[in-house]
Formats: sequence, C-alpha cells, structure tokens
Amino acid sequence: MTAEATPTTTSTAPTGRQVWTRTRGIALAVVLILAAAVAIAAVRSTTRHGELDPRSADPYGSRAVAELLAKRGVSTRVVTTLGAARAAAGPDTTLLVAVPDLLTPRQQARLQAATATAGGRTVLVAAGSWSVERLAPGVTADPAISGDSTLAPHCTLPEARRAGTADTGGIRYTTTHLDADSCYPSERLATLLRVPAASGDGDTVVLGAPDIFYNDRLDEQGNASLALQLLGSRPHLVWYLPSLADASAAGTGERKSFFDLLPSGWLWATLQLFIAAAFAAFWRARRFGPLVAEKLPVAIRASETTEGRARLYRKANARDRAAAALRAATRSRLAPLVGVPLARAHTPEALLPALSAHLAGDGQALHSLLFGPPPVDDAAFIALTDQLDALEREVRRS
Repeated sequence: MTAEATPTTTSTAPTGRQVWTRTRGIALAVVLILAAAVAIAAVRSTTRHGELDPRSADPYGSRAVAELLAKRGVSTRVVTTLGAARAAAGPDTTLLVAVPDLLTPRQQARLQAATATAGGRTVLVAAGSWSVERLAPGVTADPAISGDSTLAPHCTLPEARRAGTADTGGIRYTTTHLDADSCYPSERLATLLRVPAASGDGDTVVLGAPDIFYNDRLDEQGNASLALQLLGSRPHLVWYLPSLADASAAGTGERKSFFDLLPSGWLWATLQLFIAAAFAAFWRARRFGPLVAEKLPVAIRASETTEGRARLYRKANARDRAAAALRAATRSRLAPLVGVPLARAHTPEALLPALSAHLAGDGQALHSLLFGPPPVDDAAFIALTDQLDALEREVRRS
C-alpha cells in the first residue's frame, strides 16, 4: 500500500520580517517628523510668548523699550481694540500698530481715517501687502523680503542717521510719495519709510521688521537708538496689539476667500510638502536601474505567458506591436537556417538574398512578409501569422 502524497503549497503572503523591512523607513520618517513638530511647537510656545508686547520680559517681548521710554518721560499704554486705538490718536501721541496684518480691511480703513488728520505719528511694524496699502496709501510692499537683516541707513532722516546701522531688514517697500524718507535700503528698496501727512505735523513710519523692538536685540547695532527715536517723538505712546477677540473684527459683513482664511506661510509649507513627497516617491521607486530577476513562488508554463501577453496585445488593439514581435521572432529563427549571423537577422540586405537562394519565391513577397507594414485588421493579422508559419516550415524542409 502506498501513501497518497500531500500536495505542497507555497504562500506568497509577505512575512512579518518582510513587512518590517519594507515599512521601517516610512515609520522612522514619521517618528522624526512628529518629534520635530513637537520640538518646534515647544520652542515656539516658550520663546514667542508675548511677542512685541511692552509688558513682556521674554526675548521677543518689548518691555525694555517701554522702560527706556519711561525714563525719558514717555508714557506707554497698551490697547487691544480698534475703538481704543482710534480714540487715542492725537498730535501728542505715537500709535504703534504691532501686527497690522491681523486687522480686517474695514478695520484698516477706519484706523487710517482716524490717524490721517490726527497730527500724530503712526508706526506700522512689518506691514505686508494685506495691510500697508490701506494703512499707508501710496506705499506698496514688495513680494521679496530683504536678504540681510542688518542694514545701513543711506538717507537723510535725522533719526536714522543718528542711529546708524540697525536690524531693519525684512519686508521692503516702495512709495509714490516724493517727499517720503526712504531709509535702510536692501537692493534699492527701503525697509523703513517715513511718509509725512498731507497736512499738519503728523507722519506714518513703515518698518519692515520688528527686530529693533525685541528685548534680546535692543542692545545690538543701533537698534535701541532707532527704536527710542521713532517711538519717543511724542510724550504719549499707544501700543496697539490687535486682538482676534475685538468686536470690531466680527459682524462686519465682509466675505473672505478661502486663501484669506489660511495662515501666513501656507504657500511655503505647501511647497515643502510637495518637495518631501517627491523625495519620498523617488526613494520608494522600484523601476530605477536594471530589472532584477526574482524567484517566482510557482512555475508558469511558457504557453500561459504567451497567451497572457497575446490577450494584452488584443485588449490594447496593438496589432502593430504584436506583428513586429512575430516578425522579429521569425527572422531570428530563420537566419541560422540560411547561414546568416543572428546579429544581421533583422537587416533586409543580408536576410532576404539568403532566403531567396533557398526558396523559389518572389523576393518582393518575402520583403513584404518579413519587413512589411503592420496589418490593418484582425483578419490580416491572422493571415500574417499563417504566412510566417508556412514560410518557416518551408525553409526547414528545404
């Protein structure tokens, strides 16, 4: 009695080790990205606390400026609403707008109307194109920022000449006002503009970067001198920190587009994500370089492979490629039979004369059969295959 053999099967499912090998790179990248995000969030949550706030002693706060101004007899008052900022505007007041881009267009228009004829000084800190054109009509922000943070004044404004070099590099501005003072240029565009009011002694100062007001930058370059002169020209300083909780920012009926609601820097972040995705795709690509033969888990018969490829050709209606493959294979098999080197099997001048010497047929017919145009329909394609088979049988019998 013989025992029946049990058929063996080969599993094609990846093992746990293979899955780990394939995914460990992605897992490591995800862990590093999460760790970097947590670290950046932690750093920003501590060092940027109270930014440009005259009550904050943090590195990015502005308490040092307020205390130095107090010693010079300049009082500093912090306001967070548009109504308080408009009410404080006057000839003896300097109004500093810390983050002008947080204001809505309606808030910007109302603030500009209140300060235009007040006779005081308005200081706009790092106002972008979103706000500067409304708060300082005639001034435009350039899309490209300054490449250097420390710049020389190169102007006749007394405050800038006394301060000398300062960290004003940031947003760059152009203006249509011929009487404006353009200072601290970067590639011929100013990072500090002083625009006199149309009437009275008032003016508007547009500053491209907030660095000169930071606690940890105040003692560098001429930052302290420039900050004290810009903010100490009047006996009262009103420090306006726009707040999202301000009632004037809500219920205005303004409709913002989707891009207006996105935070600043979204375009640069999208570009970074696109570059990261491109690198990930390049890293995970499998078709670069020569193909590597792999051991198949099961043996596939040659007839099945041929039938499968034929079905693909038929599905794609690729009679031209199928005919070219059949003709090339036929020429490769006929060349050794008639004494033509395999390297010249696809050259009509070498193959056709040798075939004609073994056959009694017309050479022109052989050329059309082996090197002719692709068949126009399925019937012509089937006829071509029959003719190629007949030719090969005839050569083998000769």
